[in-house]
Amino acid sequence: MLTIRAAQPADLPNILGLIRELASYEKLLHEVAASSQDLRAALFCEHPRVFCDIAEWSERDQKQTAGIALWFYNYSTFRGRHGIYLEDLFVRPQLRGKGIGKALLLTLVQRCAAERLGRLEWAVLDWNEPAIRFYKSLGAKPLNEWTVFRMTGDALKP
Repeated sequence: MLTIRAAQPADLPNILGLIRELASYEKLLHEVAASSQDLRAALFCEHPRVFCDIAEWSERDQKQTAGIALWFYNYSTFRGRHGIYLEDLFVRPQLRGKGIGKALLLTLVQRCAAERLGRLEWAVLDWNEPAIRFYKSLGAKPLNEWTVFRMTGDALKP
């Protein structure tokens, strides 16, 4: 049985573990600098600006954290309203194919509808064909005409 719920502080070790699993899958584990304290400060402060949904899978009286959707609100000047940016969606490999990823995404779709948000967006590595097929199967469209840019490290120093 699947349950989707908002993350709680007790979930921090599982959230960080899933982030590390995702980074390992994406061959980016060397880039993970986040700590449990960083996540606590971001997710559970007085006015959080980032949020996390937890997917729990129960089978034969055993419950386990199956996946996460970590997201935040963004804003579209063209639409004149907020949207959601999905930073991380990850389901543990041994639990894929059970509708968990779809349920996490549908939870965000429902939030978008309930809050009259303009869109739900995310990025996927261009080599991640299983994820691309999955997203397309849900009706998501790739934005091939856009290129993502990023500044980190020294580029952020004034």
